[in-house]
Amino acid sequence: SFDNTLKVWDMETGKELRTLRGHRRSVEAVAVTPEGLVISGSWDNTLKVWDMETGKELRTLRGHSREVKAVAVTPEGLVISRSGDKTLKLWDIETGKELHTLRGHSSFVRAVAVTPEGLVISRSRDNTLKVLDIQTAELLTTFTADYPIWCCAVSGDGRTVVAGDKSGRVSFLRLEGL
Repeated sequence: SFDNTLKVWDMETGKELRTLRGHRRSVEAVAVTPEGLVISGSWDNTLKVWDMETGKELRTLRGHSREVKAVAVTPEGLVISRSGDKTLKLWDIETGKELHTLRGHSSFVRAVAVTPEGLVISRSRDNTLKVLDIQTAELLTTFTADYPIWCCAVSGDGRTVVAGDKSGRVSFLRLEGL
């Protein structure tokens, strides 16, 4: 939120359970791991790992030189962050260690998604959608659109990426054979 916090709510009652404080600037991104840890990304260039049940901040992940705009959790429980610094970073949240920095976009990375097989899908204002291997940081393929790609999502079976661009066109990209 713009007040630099995260709020935990009881979905049945609508009651606020706790407020997570620790970021120095607005919080723009959040993801939850299967174990119930909350990962937040902020305009203070950091990610924070929280225990949702207690509200305790467990660690701060530093490495981006600009704001963190999105986070996603991989099937292995690793975290991918994307930033205004045109990079994606892969993190081990148990240790706080940065495992890889993924580069390749010439403009801001706007969104990130992860397939069940561990491929990272990133989209950028440079009109590209890139598919990368999480473990090796290898670029597997690039899709270039005629217009900026605004959104992308991975199908439930992990085999298709759906991307929408500024013109209103929706593209379906098959990942088989990568």
